[in-house]
Amino acid sequence: MRHQVSPSETAAALTDDFFRSRLDQMIEMRHPLSRLAEVMPWQALESELSGVLPPTPAGAGRPALPLRMIIGLLYLKHAYNLSDEQVCARWLENPYWQFFCGEVIFQTRFPCDPSSLTRFRNRLGEAGVEELLAQTIEAAKDLKAVKRADLEQIVIDSTVQEKAVAYPTDSRLLEIARHKLVKAAKAEGIVLRQSYARIGPALKFKAGRYAHAKQFKRMRRTLKSQRTLLGRLVRELQRKANDEQRQRLAVLLERAERIRSQKPKDKNKLYALHAPEVECIGKGKARQPYEFGVKVGIAVAAKKGLVIGARSFPGNPYDGDTLEEHLEQTAILTGVAPKTAIVDLGYRGRQPEHITILHRGKKKTLTPPQIRLLKRRQAVEPTIGHLKDGHRMRRCFLKGQMGDALNVVLAAAGYNIRWLMRWIAFSWAQILSLLISHWRAARAATEHQQQSNQLQATMA
Repeated sequence: MRHQVSPSETAAALTDDFFRSRLDQMIEMRHPLSRLAEVMPWQALESELSGVLPPTPAGAGRPALPLRMIIGLLYLKHAYNLSDEQVCARWLENPYWQFFCGEVIFQTRFPCDPSSLTRFRNRLGEAGVEELLAQTIEAAKDLKAVKRADLEQIVIDSTVQEKAVAYPTDSRLLEIARHKLVKAAKAEGIVLRQSYARIGPALKFKAGRYAHAKQFKRMRRTLKSQRTLLGRLVRELQRKANDEQRQRLAVLLERAERIRSQKPKDKNKLYALHAPEVECIGKGKARQPYEFGVKVGIAVAAKKGLVIGARSFPGNPYDGDTLEEHLEQTAILTGVAPKTAIVDLGYRGRQPEHITILHRGKKKTLTPPQIRLLKRRQAVEPTIGHLKDGHRMRRCFLKGQMGDALNVVLAAAGYNIRWLMRWIAFSWAQILSLLISHWRAARAATEHQQQSNQLQATMA
């Protein structure tokens, strides 16, 4: 039977809300995050995302969360380098964050379960997160922080977004594959003749010690033993599993066999059992010659530093071959077709139409203004460093190729949020200093007039 709300309960609820203060009365409205909350084009963002998000069938679960709140949580997560759990916990205790996410009264409960952010990211897809990045650029335009001419000159560079995987050595991969096969067989109820639970880890540690001592012949002999054990398990599972079990274990068996058979110098190697999309990329770094993840490209406004393009490129393509996609994405996100692109020598050999490409190899043929503009190429390097260390692009914890694509764009959106906050704070500081200087000048003029009046009165 439906509960009837009594007048006393209604009065109590109204009284409870009556004594709760509004957020705009609790916080400083001149705070950069408060200003940014009023400037962000929330309505345009919600209308654009309504066409991107897949429709939810009627009667499919509880009502959806407010769109602004969950979008604001994604912005704050990457702006402050937090996990899904951490951003929900911080939101609960920070009135500025609640105001940014559209709340009117201070809330004392968690905004949502952290898993809701995961599901929302998957629903957004790459087009949705690019819309989040585009709206930060629109906010910069509304604040007059960037002009159209600033968006016509861009700097493009590539880097590696590492995956959250352990360093892939052959002995570690073989041992992980063995362990996963034994665990899968137990889950399927398949009784193995031998699991090699003692000899498997022992061989892994032995191979590591031999490699450290540069006893490579012994190391290769140990790796051969590991491959033999893994091959026995693969064949035994294929032999004992029925059709349904074999179908469920097909992916795991295929990846285990791939790890067993691959050689050190093979192409398209498997570097992580749970993440086959991981690639080995060498960028010529002295301290880190090889990185395991995906290549990403970053485009920033040459004279402002605002990120106006971010994209992942699976397959480790040549940098020059990614230039067209970069320019296309930048034109879509900003609404301005770039006229000049400043790049390094990794993009040499490619010349898209209707755009000027500047790099160090063309220095003898450049004009003096172009040479001065070429010096802005290094401006993208600190931006990439901030994206990695401060906005969760150092290691990608999201799953699959789609996770790589989403993480780099969300990191760029989080960077732009902090960039806008710094610009707002700087503009307010400029206004305040101007007002103080005017006040001091007026005060000095008033004191001078008073002294003149006193002097005239004394002489009279």
